[in-house]
Amino acid sequence: MEKFIIEGPCVLKGDLKVSGSKNAALPIIAATILAKGKYQISNIPMILDIENMLSILDDLGARTTLKNNICTIDTTDINSFEPDARKVRNIRASILLLGPLLARFNEVVLDQPGGCFIGARPVSTHLAALIDLGAKQIESPDSYHFRATGLLGAKIKIEKFSVTGTENTIMAAVLAKGTTEIQNAATEPHVIDLCNFLIKMGANISGIGTHNLTIQGVQALSSADYKIIPDQIEAGTFVIAAAATKGQVKISGFIKEHQKSFLQKLDDINIEYSFPEEDVIEITDATNLRATNIVTGVSPGFPTDLQAPFGVLITQARGTSTINETVFEGRLSYLKELNKMGANCVIDNDHEASVTGPTPLTGTTIESFDLRAGATLLIASLIAKGESTIEKAERIDRGYEKIDERLNALGAKIRRVTAE
Repeated sequence: MEKFIIEGPCVLKGDLKVSGSKNAALPIIAATILAKGKYQISNIPMILDIENMLSILDDLGARTTLKNNICTIDTTDINSFEPDARKVRNIRASILLLGPLLARFNEVVLDQPGGCFIGARPVSTHLAALIDLGAKQIESPDSYHFRATGLLGAKIKIEKFSVTGTENTIMAAVLAKGTTEIQNAATEPHVIDLCNFLIKMGANISGIGTHNLTIQGVQALSSADYKIIPDQIEAGTFVIAAAATKGQVKISGFIKEHQKSFLQKLDDINIEYSFPEEDVIEITDATNLRATNIVTGVSPGFPTDLQAPFGVLITQARGTSTINETVFEGRLSYLKELNKMGANCVIDNDHEASVTGPTPLTGTTIESFDLRAGATLLIASLIAKGESTIEKAERIDRGYEKIDERLNALGAKIRRVTAE
């Protein structure tokens, strides 16, 4: 295991480029299974989750490379519908293999995925959709086992706007015979990116960007090259880091269309920013933050993945802010770590909390419970007085490419060490 040692406080200044979207890259990598051939996917983030997903594909018979943010994948010789169980348990996104493997082989056996501990994330939506498309679930105590003689189009209602449930359903339906209508489809930017990639492969999808998708199944798809969109969550995280340190940072790869609810919250908390160029945001002043209320939700609501980073920002705002986490029930534990640093956070229940500020933070030893909480504590350490140690830093590496090096280039003082 690794840990970060951070010396604070600091003021971030300079320019930074957002990496490709983790949440878009993972389903798109899974979608390459749908058609034999060679793919080149660019703007891929060089992060641990991507490496783990590619390793699973390699074991299935694919040939992959990842270098300089470009991924090449040859799925011609994939010959198995049963991914390595141990590797599947290392990454939550392995659930995205259900749809593509079933569509290609008419059978899939997938162990229960792993990932961050941020509360229950049931896969019932995924399973119900595959059954609606004509697959039969084979009883298995430890894995999801489906078999089909051929998938058929159907009318499917996605429960609770599941993002990965929507993505799995789309990937299974593009090769199903007939028409599939998906109601309550998720509309996050990475879902749209997956649809655009599938269309480039030859899929027939209409209603993209709305909660109602219509998919006309095609007999076959073909391989395609593609460029991943910038990471909406990483962009927001760096904006928050700049504001929390009262810095001046210019961030390229910030897509305004993807960030409407986030920008509204920046206005609410009184952060000054500008757009000097297309898809470039510059944070110019955050010296007089005021309390605000955060309510997470599915797109176009405030992203749950930015709730924790915003949580550290409101520790520096005047007044009492509230947090209502509607998506996951395990995402408020980081507030206990912020309290260790001097914050005034009260967790009312699994979904609600209040934060009163501004409070000075002091460096201490804290633990990264999950990917987004880890990034949050890293931001907290940047504004805390003295030295902070973040345990289990590798969890942050799952979603942020070289975050220590990139923040150091802006003036941070972060050391990465191997824990004994």
